[in-house]
Amino acid sequence: MMMIGWMVLVVGVLLVPSSQSLRFDIQSGKIKCISEDMKSNSMTVGKYQVINPNQDRHQLLPDSHKLNVKVTSSYGHIFQWAEKVEKGQFVFTAMEQGNYMACFSAPEHWPLITLTIDFDWRTGVQFKDWFNVAKKGHVDAMKVELEQLYHTINSIHEEMFYFRAR
Repeated sequence: MMMIGWMVLVVGVLLVPSSQSLRFDIQSGKIKCISEDMKSNSMTVGKYQVINPNQDRHQLLPDSHKLNVKVTSSYGHIFQWAEKVEKGQFVFTAMEQGNYMACFSAPEHWPLITLTIDFDWRTGVQFKDWFNVAKKGHVDAMKVELEQLYHTINSIHEEMFYFRAR
């Protein structure tokens, strides 16, 4: 009976929708870094965009609202380097296990301004676009959900072995 309770709890936690992106602020002249612990041969994709503070969203952003982005591994390998951009993305496969870091820096500006960045970083199971898989194959929604759970459980299982080895 206790095992069934645990299984219901695990499935319930897995079915709860997770946050798809992160939104943060950065002041001009400052740097913010976000790191992700990744296994070797993990596929990852990241998208970032400066949120336009103007009411007219079609107006171009001034140079003061553009940022520099650098994505590196813990060994110093650079996977992305972009200067003075308002949006972009990166895609790579982690060659070695460890922390990978995405650093965002805002150029110096006076008076100080605050940029709002929308950042989405997905790796492994989270990387797959499950809704497009369902559209392309015209498969039953429950089958897609079960496949997603299967991949998530495998990922958790691999992480358990990883942590046990550490």
